[in-house]
Amino acid sequence: MTDSGESWVGEVAGVFIASGEGRPMQSRQEVSAEVGRGLAGDRYYNDAGPFKDGTRKSEVTLIESEALEAIKREHDIDLGAHENRRNIVTRGVPLNHLVGQTFSVGSTVLEGLRLAEPCEYLEKLTGKPVRKPLVHRGGLRAKIIKGGPIRVGDKISLQAT
Repeated sequence: MTDSGESWVGEVAGVFIASGEGRPMQSRQEVSAEVGRGLAGDRYYNDAGPFKDGTRKSEVTLIESEALEAIKREHDIDLGAHENRRNIVTRGVPLNHLVGQTFSVGSTVLEGLRLAEPCEYLEKLTGKPVRKPLVHRGGLRAKIIKGGPIRVGDKISLQAT
């Protein structure tokens, strides 16, 4: 349940990794999430992401498919799931409510750390004016509490407390 008492169960709509900073995101049906490292083969796992100095290292990032649909509808900006630079695209998950919460993605357990606000770097890579339309809906940065596989179609839900 979220702070507002709502109950939900969402799912993984897409999984993406990039081997290095600025490298294209590659779609996967399944990735392995490792505690303290991230998703196997991803830039953060390889310490090759934009925060490779460790100051703001992400283990995994998520974004709502509904946010991508909204910027298309509201701003006529088509930002594909492979372009948004987030690892996991969700459906039916209130990501902003998961800051400070523990949640499961299949058998893997994540903790929401902070919102993943859009940046100039994303606009530079995509060539699209997405920064302003994605404010407060650019996704979530999370750490891995319990590792395991993350697959397209996996259910996402809050952990029982």
